[in-house]
Amino acid sequence: MADPTVIVVGNEKGGAGKSTLAIHIACGLLHAGKTVAIIDLDLRQRSMAKFFANRAAWMAGNHQALPMPLEPDLGDGKALAKADETIQMARFNAAFAEARAQAEFILIDTPGGDTLLSRTAHGLADQIVTPMNDSFVDFDMLGVVDPVSLEVKRPSLYAETVWNSRKMRAASQGRSIDWVVLRNRLAPTEARNRKRVDERVQALAKRIGFRVGPGLRDRVIYRELFPFGLTIADLSTDIRPIPVSLQHVAARQELRALMGALGLSDSNDALLAAE
Repeated sequence: MADPTVIVVGNEKGGAGKSTLAIHIACGLLHAGKTVAIIDLDLRQRSMAKFFANRAAWMAGNHQALPMPLEPDLGDGKALAKADETIQMARFNAAFAEARAQAEFILIDTPGGDTLLSRTAHGLADQIVTPMNDSFVDFDMLGVVDPVSLEVKRPSLYAETVWNSRKMRAASQGRSIDWVVLRNRLAPTEARNRKRVDERVQALAKRIGFRVGPGLRDRVIYRELFPFGLTIADLSTDIRPIPVSLQHVAARQELRALMGALGLSDSNDALLAAE
């Protein structure tokens, strides 16, 4: 088997929608018939792991079959979060090796903070997906702006972490890491602040070399399907735990745009076929 594609969803700020994106990327790939392994490094929250546990329970209770990812065992997340870094790395390396031997894609969700596990995952990535909300609070994880002119002064610590990972990958393998920043949870209306943030994001993208793509809006559908372990990619004539509306059609189009921005065209074909 060829080496899997490693996708890391990360930034160092909580609340940007990393787990929501990771869940939807995983399901988009699964519906495209890909073998996906997930590793949830947000050891205290484990939102992605909980989502797929909910999915297994919902399927069993409703006699339905949906694609599921492989999930190498990291053990008890809260206990591992308190463990020595040597133990953490040993568990992660074992999980990654297991995923690498079985999957076409490895999807890693990282915590909203700087940890050894998160830095290690970033260094293993073929693609880093960084969500950000439409605010200078979120932009601060990418770059530092002048408080008077709002001009970008320098990259942030997180941007430097990604930059270092890309340099090491280029030096060791002769190729870089594809870094995609997704504008996530956009408000439905245009605003002056959005324009200002967008200008700074585009300027920083040219400076440090990331791509900018569309994320997912702040829609109720993404939250109300979570308890079932379902996404909009799963909805069909047989699987409708909630009433379907035009909002769900728009949400599916958002997911297609997201997968297209990441270069996962097979997943887009699968989502089109599901409509």
